[in-house]
Amino acid sequence: MKIERLKEILVDGESITVEFKQSKNKLNKDVFESVCAFLNRNGGHLFLGVEDNGDIVGIDPESIEKVKKNFVTSMNNPLKISPTFYLSIEEVKIDEKTILYIFVPESSQVHRCNGRIYDRNEDGDIDITDNTNLVSGLYMRKQGTYTENRIFPFAELSELKSNLFVKIRKLASNQKANHPWELMDDFELLKSAGLFLKDLQSGKEGITLAGILLFGNDQLIHAALPHYRTDAILRREDTDRYDDRDDIRTNLIDSYERLMQFIAKHLNDKFYLEKDQRISVRDKIFREVVSNILIHREFASPFPAKLVIEKDRVFTENSNKPHGNGIIDPNNFSPYPKNPTIAKFFKEIGWVDELGSGVRNIFKYNKIYSGTEPTFIEDDIFRTIIPLIAQDTAQDTAQDTAQVDESISKLLDFCKVPRSRSEMQEFMKLSHRENFRKNILNPLIKGGLLKLTIPNKPTSPKQKYYSEKR
Repeated sequence: MKIERLKEILVDGESITVEFKQSKNKLNKDVFESVCAFLNRNGGHLFLGVEDNGDIVGIDPESIEKVKKNFVTSMNNPLKISPTFYLSIEEVKIDEKTILYIFVPESSQVHRCNGRIYDRNEDGDIDITDNTNLVSGLYMRKQGTYTENRIFPFAELSELKSNLFVKIRKLASNQKANHPWELMDDFELLKSAGLFLKDLQSGKEGITLAGILLFGNDQLIHAALPHYRTDAILRREDTDRYDDRDDIRTNLIDSYERLMQFIAKHLNDKFYLEKDQRISVRDKIFREVVSNILIHREFASPFPAKLVIEKDRVFTENSNKPHGNGIIDPNNFSPYPKNPTIAKFFKEIGWVDELGSGVRNIFKYNKIYSGTEPTFIEDDIFRTIIPLIAQDTAQDTAQDTAQVDESISKLLDFCKVPRSRSEMQEFMKLSHRENFRKNILNPLIKGGLLKLTIPNKPTSPKQKYYSEKR
């Protein structure tokens, strides 16, 4: 979040959605009570290194990493916060002092801190554990607000796809060694992931809609949600109908893979080096796009999710419960999870990062991919528009890849001695200056493979570039 917006929140003071904690050398004991209350109520902004009256004391520099580590460790400890919930921490410097900022979204589940249930009001955090009416009301509100928590008591474990549990355990263990899901049976995994719940009002318990959408066979998914589908369409030549289409009505895991395959089939990749590693810019972008239309959609709506590839753009549409309206500014927005349980599940298997990073990543990598910025429009239908560069044929891309790798390697050898932009262009026999900057020079600089001789003046006419390649 932009520093100006954070300062505005600080000036407004503590409220039902804002909490200050001093935490100068270590975490306050009641930090996690506030986190729990935010998760259970409407979410909020937590500042560490700030007095109750709004005075900034900062975190001692030698304690910053310890405080951050202790916070993350506790959030992943079910004895502290149950169910656990991933939150990211942002370091912010104000008046030469470092504070820590944590955005806490509203969760779709009821959380406990040290075994107690906390809710939030204007006076702060309230322990409601022993108030049966308040606890029951909290559960009812969560289940009524978040479609993913709807319970299907007659859904059977036998209607879930056992091969998906095997795949999920492998993906989770690839992200984290000795992941607890490795040793759990299928039912234990469902409960651990918040996919098997009990309705305190009716006493019924069962697999949730989220569990069915993640693990269910196609028949079970259709019975639980008849209108559910995701439409992938290629529309380049036949703009009235389509050139290719995949009508996807299966679980979210297989849906993700089918959508990524559809993207790979019809969109070429772009050469890019990031910290000496060759990455797929296309996959970096559309990993986020595909995840967004699968996990941040309102499943109660009959509006189908769509991914449409056209000549000059890709656009997506999915139903939404908006928290705002209009075009999203990636540098100044507060992300809200539409289906927190499903989103957390995707994060456990490495298919998404922390909340809010997807929009920023798409902005970052689409500038590399096409030199243009994407557009995100929030309304009852959430729309994403990804501008494209002119696409080569897949055959051309495959043939050119090895040639590009070789020519870049030769250029880096050439730049062991600092070279000007014009010298580099002449070496590569390229005449178009802007294309050279956009497609070769800038990606090599961003990837750290070319350094600037005058780093403080990147546009200096005396600027040269050099490689540390050995």
